[in-house]
Amino acid sequence: MVLFDLPTQTKKERKQYGLFRKKLLKDGFTMFQFSIYLRHCPSRENADVHIRRVRLSLPPTGKVGILTITDKQFGLMEIFYGKKPTEVPEGYQQLELF
Repeated sequence: MVLFDLPTQTKKERKQYGLFRKKLLKDGFTMFQFSIYLRHCPSRENADVHIRRVRLSLPPTGKVGILTITDKQFGLMEIFYGKKPTEVPEGYQQLELF
């Protein structure tokens, strides 16, 4: 999970914001909320690869945080739109090769 708060006051800052966001999307992240992007990684080693890619694409200003959680922890999250609970879509199906 990548969480960020980037400045967008100037044209240059907006461009840096857009480039950072595009790099996240290109690397397989999807938007969960504004400035919160998620990507499923099947292993810690795979997560480390994507964390390294995010670090390489950090903009010069702003705040960026990376949070790693397990599938079980993510599955326990409750999402609400207003007062009614909303079903969390099923996660990715993990394929196993023998």
